Amino acid sequence: MSKKEIKKHAKPFGKKEKVLNYTSNTYQLTRPNKVDAVMALIRECQPKALDEWEEFYFEKAYTKKKDKIKITRETLDELGERLYAKITEVVIPEWTAAFEDLTLQDCKDYIYQVTIVRTYDGFLLEKSVINDGLAKLFPEIEFEESDPELDHAGDIDYIGKVGDKAFGIQIKPITANANFGNYKITERMSSSFRDFENKYDGKVFVIFSTRTGDKKVIKNKEVIEEIKAEISRLTKNARL
Repeated sequence: MSKKEIKKHAKPFGKKEKVLNYTSNTYQLTRPNKVDAVMALIRECQPKALDEWEEFYFEKAYTKKKDKIKITRETLDELGERLYAKITEVVIPEWTAAFEDLTLQDCKDYIYQVTIVRTYDGFLLEKSVINDGLAKLFPEIEFEESDPELDHAGDIDYIGKVGDKAFGIQIKPITANANFGNYKITERMSSSFRDFENKYDGKVFVIFSTRTGDKKVIKNKEVIEEIKAEISRLTKNARL
C-alpha cells in the first residue's frame, strides 16, 4: 500500500525565500515573543484542516513577553511590515555593498579560513569548553570525543558517559555580541539527536561558547543546570 501523500498548503516564495528567511531569523520576527510558541499551540489544537488551526491560533495566541499581547491578523501584518522595512532599509544595502566589494581573493581566503583556520579555532574551543568547563563542573563524568565513524558524529562533538548510558554535547562558537536565540536545529540534526537518544538514552545539549580574554565562556549558562538534571536522571537508570 502506497503512503498517503501529504498535501502542502504553504506558499512558495522561490528565490525570495532565502532573503525572507535570513531577515526574519536575524531580527527574530517569528520567535515565540512575537508570534507565540506555534508548534506547542498546533499540537494542542490537533487540527484536521488549515482553517481550524487558523481559528484556534488567533483565539489562543499571545506574545511570549512579560506584558503579553493578544495576537491578531493585524499583529502578523505589522510583523510583515517590519520584515519589509528591514529587508529594504538594512539587508539590501548591506548585501549590495558586500557584493560590490567582493573579490576573487576574498573567496580564496574564505575557503582557506573555513577549512584550516576556523577548524583549528573550533577544535581549541571544543577542548576548552570540555576540559576547562564541563569536566571541572562534573568531575565524575568521563567526557570523550564522539566516534567519527558513528552516524551522529557530525552533529555531536562529545559524549558524557554515565555508566552504560551517555548524553551528547554539541559546541557552537558564537561571537560575544551575537544572539544565539537565532540558532535553529536542522531536521538532519534533530534526526541525529533522536538516534543518539535512542542508542544512549541521554539527551543532546547545544552549548554556545565565546572567548572572553584568554577564557572560553559558556553563553547559555542555563544549559549547565539542564546537564546536571540529565546526569541525575541517567545515574538513577544506569548500570554503573
